[in-house]
Parts: sequence; structure tokens; C-alpha cells
Amino acid sequence: MSHEAADKSLSDVHQSIDPSNKRKGWRRILAFFGPAYLISVGYMDPGNWATDIAGGSAFGYSLIWVLLMSNLMALLLQSLSARLGIVQGRDLAQCNRYYYPRSINFILYILAELAIAACDLAEVLGMAIGLYLLLDIPLLWGVSISILDTFLLLYLQRLGIRKLEAFIIALVAIIGLCFWVEMMYVQPPLADIAKGFVPHIPSKAALYIAIGIIGATVMPHNLYLHSALVQTRKTGTDRKSILQAIKYNVIDSAIALNLAFFVNAAILVLAAAVFYKAGLHEVASMEEAHKLLSPMLGNKWSSHLFAIALIAAGQSSTVTGTLAGQIVMEGYLQLRINPLIRRLLTRLLAVIPAIIVIAYFGDKEVDSMLIFSQVILSMQLAFAIIPLIHFVSDKVRMGEFAIGTKIKILSWLVASIIIALNLWQLFESGQDWISGTDNWTIKALTVLFVSGFILLLLITTFYPLFLKNRKQHNINMHQHELDSLDNMATKSFTKIALALDFGINDKEIIAYAIKLAEPDTKFTLIHIVESASAKAIGEEAQDHETQEDQKIMEHYLSLFVAKGLKAEGKIGFKNRVKAIAQIVSEEQADLLIVGSHGHHNLMDIIFGETVNSLRHKVKIPVLIAQ
Repeated sequence: MSHEAADKSLSDVHQSIDPSNKRKGWRRILAFFGPAYLISVGYMDPGNWATDIAGGSAFGYSLIWVLLMSNLMALLLQSLSARLGIVQGRDLAQCNRYYYPRSINFILYILAELAIAACDLAEVLGMAIGLYLLLDIPLLWGVSISILDTFLLLYLQRLGIRKLEAFIIALVAIIGLCFWVEMMYVQPPLADIAKGFVPHIPSKAALYIAIGIIGATVMPHNLYLHSALVQTRKTGTDRKSILQAIKYNVIDSAIALNLAFFVNAAILVLAAAVFYKAGLHEVASMEEAHKLLSPMLGNKWSSHLFAIALIAAGQSSTVTGTLAGQIVMEGYLQLRINPLIRRLLTRLLAVIPAIIVIAYFGDKEVDSMLIFSQVILSMQLAFAIIPLIHFVSDKVRMGEFAIGTKIKILSWLVASIIIALNLWQLFESGQDWISGTDNWTIKALTVLFVSGFILLLLITTFYPLFLKNRKQHNINMHQHELDSLDNMATKSFTKIALALDFGINDKEIIAYAIKLAEPDTKFTLIHIVESASAKAIGEEAQDHETQEDQKIMEHYLSLFVAKGLKAEGKIGFKNRVKAIAQIVSEEQADLLIVGSHGHHNLMDIIFGETVNSLRHKVKIPVLIAQ
């Protein structure tokens, strides 16, 4: 773990794309496009499918307007998130740390992590169900297989943000194509679909499904993610550049989220045209839908396409959870951990509960887990939306780019609807928990939980309103700022260790060492033998490479002596990082210098992860000579 990471969101790809390098016209516009497609997959993940299927099979086309309303709400919120990242240059998690006290921030962080774990649970289950439906792989094995996509994501991240966006767009295209073909098979009546855009609620049961659709559509972690992803584009600080970035990101969001709307609407229309029309009003699970599609449509590909789209939806959505997890951890805690560990932690938080439930209760509880994941997501949503609206309304930090009165009213109206639905859901669940048990401890905990939820909601809502005369927290990960460069103590290096590979880069290493040395400085020349024999038996090896390395070391030492410098040579064996760290410790060196190019026997000691490993092994400064 490291507290020394950069202050920027997703610092590895921060401002890695420069739209100004593109020619004017559509090429420059396309340079801004991409972040919203990573966001859009969260709006068509497997968690949405259950509510769409249930709504279509039970109420036909009558709830399409709810999908449209949810999509418009999502477009508004995502555009606010993008605006925050572009104007303030901070993501939502960083702004929370800036505005709210540490105790509240920690709670908000835990809630954000729960939302990410819940989203990942839906993706794991969706992919497992898709594998089961398409290839007949048992759900337990499908859940276990989903761990492997950890390494796929890490590989894609190494290729750069543009390659990652291209991968996601390809998966979104597969999902869209599958449902476009499904619509060709179904051929739903357009007149009936048009009637579904007229707002109305057929029954109380339809209201419950409508609430589920809204809760499953707007994802809290997407608000964190979007505010960071827009910063992968290099934007000028002048008014024109900022307005241009906001404009193109709104267009990007509109296109991407409309694609997500098409997918969700297609699922609902498919369920309405096939199941509702046939009188099957209680088809609520994806497995049921898959089994019934082929016989009812008379085409085996209808079921296959459904499963393929489900796998693509589950796989694409895993990316958003991982990146959002990285953002909230760095933003709230100022903490960065190895991406592999971060991804594995996120995935295991989803996989372990899924494996336990499937192993203990069987496959029949999978749909219940999917619904549970959406309930958790819905409960966290207010704690992302409310701060977001506060931040983009702040004229002090947003300046002329703060949202206007009309957008502010509309934003708070959306937030109020979501909060009201959350509170209604919370009270309904609380009453069920209390009435369903005679245990007073459970009843007391339920009341405490509901009260705590409301209290946190009030604090989140009203705390920023009292910040005018309050000093905010430092947003930077590096907390120690310099007031002056006067009277700064300097340290001399009396023992300098040099990690040499006996290649062309050694000149740079030695040159830096001599420049930094004092008259009485002692040099320790280190070389690690990495022949097969040396790795196997260590210092007992006397193969040709070991003997040659010893001769080169003696030659280097003679050059130091000829120049009147104090030097000694140390030959190490086996693991180069451990061997160098051990020699540095034994010699009590003040400074370690390593190379960055032209290495041979030292292998990757001078590159990325190996340098980091060595840096964490030693307790002294490490200079990388280039």
C-alpha cells in the first residue's frame, strides 16, 4: 500500500488523451467520446434484467415510460458528474473528502464500497447465469470462473484507456445486436409500444415494479466513475475549452445512455410480446425467460442470443465496479493498493456470498440475490446524488459553470423522488423485519438502523449548507506543504550503493554516484548473478557467467581505486530484489542508485513493478538513473 500516489483521479491515465491534437471536426468530437460508454454498461447490467422481465411479463408495455423517465434521470445525474470532474478537476469521492468531516466521509466510503460490491454481485450472478444457460455450466462453477476476468481487466488497463473503452463499446454492440435480432424475431406492435410511453400505473403491484426499475437503473458508483473518467481527456482551463468539454460529454452521455435505454426497453418489450401476450404474467427470472423464448418463438437462436447478451452484460459491467472501487478508495482514504489486489478484493466480496448462498440454498435463491443487490444499490444512491448536487451548485468553486436555478430545481426534484422511494422501501422493509420476529434485539437493531439511515441522510443534505465560514479539508493526498525553502537541512551521502547490470547503463549510475558523493563517501558496487546455476545453488555456483561477473566487478573496483575513491564489490545471487535489499541493509547505505535502460543480467529491476518492490524493501532514498 502507498500513501504517496498522485493526487489525480485514475492518475495512470489522467489527461492521457489530448483532443486538441486531433483535427477540427468529427475527429476532435470523437476524442471526447468514450467515458459514457463505460458508464452505460452499469445501466444495462444483469441487475436491470430481472425488473425489466418482471415488468414486461406482468404489465405488458405499460411501464416503458418508467424506463424512459429513469433514463432521463440518469442522463441528468451523469451530466452533473461529468461537469464536476471537468470544472473542478476532482472526482466525487475527492470532493466528499474536501467538504465533509472525516467521520462522515468514512461512513460514505463504506456505503460506496457496499454499492460496488452489490453491483459486482449482480454482474457475477449474471455472467454465471449466462454461462449456465448457454453452455450448461453449473452456477457454482460459473461464479468461480468469474474470478478470472480480474486478469482480463488488468491487461486491458495496461493497454490504455482508449483500448479499454473500445473493448466495452464492442461488448455493448454485442448486447445491442443480440436484442436487435430478438426484436426481428418478435416483431412487437409499434402502436402498443407507443402507448407504453404514456405515464400511468396499472396497479399497486406495478408501482412496486416501477420502483424496482428506477432503483436498478441509476447506479451510485457510476457517479463516482464518470467524474473521474472525464479527466482522462486533457482540457484547457479557458472558458471556451471547458464549455466545449462539457458540451461534448453531455452528447457522449446522451448517446451512450440512449443505447442503454434501448437494451432495457428491448428486454421489457421482449417479455411483454412473448410472455404477457401468452398470459404468462409471472415470469420473473432470467432462467424462465431463457427456457420459454425458444419454444414460444419457434427459434433456438432466440434463447442463445439472450444468453450471449447476458454474458456480455455481466462481463462489461465488471470494469465499472473495479475502476469505481479504485476511485472511492483513493478519493476517500488517500490510499492506493496494487490493482490486482484491489480487483480481487472487489470480486471476492461478490463471489464469496454468492458461493455460500448457492452451495447452501441451491440455484433457486439466485434471483433473490439479484434483487437484494439492487436494493442495496438503491439504498446507497441518495448518498452519492445529494453531495453531487451540492458540489455542482457551489458558485465559489464552480464559478460560472455552476448549474443554474432550473437545473438545480430539476436535480433536487430527481433527488427527492429517489429519496422518497428509498425511505418508502426502508420503512416497508423495517416493518417486515419487526413484525416477522419476536426477538427484541432484532427489533431494536432495526429501529437503530432506520434511525441511523435518516440521520446520515440529514447530515449529508444539510452539512454543506453551513460551510461558508468553515475551512475545508485538504483534498491533496500529499498533506505536507512547504512554506519556505530557507533553512532546509541537507543530508550528505557517506555510503552510496550502486545496483549495476554490467551494461551500457552503468556509466549513468556511476556518474550520478560520483556527483552526489562527498570526499569521504564509500561506494558499494552491487551485481546480481542470474545464471541458472546461480539461481539454483547461490554463491556456491562457479559457472562461466559467475566467474565473468566477478572479473568485471574487480575491473570496476580498480577504476574506482585509480580515481582515488573508496569502493567495495558485492556479488548477490538468486532473487535480485531481496539480494540487493539485503546488501544495502548490511552495508548501511544512505542512498541506492539503480538504472533504467540497457540492463542485461539484472533483468527487470529497473522497470515498474520491480522498482516499486525494491523501493519498499529498502528504507533509504532510491535514485533511478536514466
